[in-house]
Amino acid sequence: MVEITFDQLHGWLVAFLWPFMRLSAFVMASPLWGHSSAPRQVKIGLTALICVAITPTLPPMPDAPIMSWAGLGIMIEQVVIGAAMGVVMHVIFATVQAAGDFIALQMGLGFATFFSPDTGTNTMILARVLYMITLLMFLAMNGHLVALEILVNSFSTLPIGSGVNLDAFELLARFGNTIFVLGLKLALPVVSALLIINLSLGILNRSAPQLTVFSIGFPMSLTAGVFLLMVLMTDLERYLEHLFPIGLNFMRSLVEAMAL
Repeated sequence: MVEITFDQLHGWLVAFLWPFMRLSAFVMASPLWGHSSAPRQVKIGLTALICVAITPTLPPMPDAPIMSWAGLGIMIEQVVIGAAMGVVMHVIFATVQAAGDFIALQMGLGFATFFSPDTGTNTMILARVLYMITLLMFLAMNGHLVALEILVNSFSTLPIGSGVNLDAFELLARFGNTIFVLGLKLALPVVSALLIINLSLGILNRSAPQLTVFSIGFPMSLTAGVFLLMVLMTDLERYLEHLFPIGLNFMRSLVEAMAL
């Protein structure tokens, strides 16, 4: 008869629960694995499967009971670490969404919105299209595998129970400017061309008031915007090849900065 002592059971629970908290927080916070279309059972099952696979390779766990204030603090610490890494993933995809918003507003498609179930708000269609293309390109470039590798290696760089350097979250907040900087860089060619068209129509309206600029301005901006988007799509792959390493390298740097 196999006998299991309380110490053995506690060791198994510790080896599974604390890594599971970091992994589950990352899965729930990341835009890829945490998408609302994925069932919760699938998310939990995937997280548990990854946790079981990496548990034998993890450093020794801290000697703290699960049902204690120290154990609760470690759980909260792992959730914060996983959520912070997931937020970095959100910034990567929000950059492309911001570019879509800038372009759509300049094209006159600011009214073309629909309810997005994963964010719970109205999202511009153009931003959603660019978001889905970016998501597919992220999978095609094996970015999800690199992100999982960084997450697994974080247990060696930032062992469980070692504490978190709170100054690292300032770096995470500053990394949010990537949404505006790189998003504007992607949208700048289209926005600049459409701005020139709108300025030309404004000058034409002043020189020839009898022309109904409002009736020809929107179709012209929309047609020019669609054509410019076709040109932009040819260079989107090169842009994403530059964007993804920035986000993934920052995720690795964030883990190193959180280590005390």
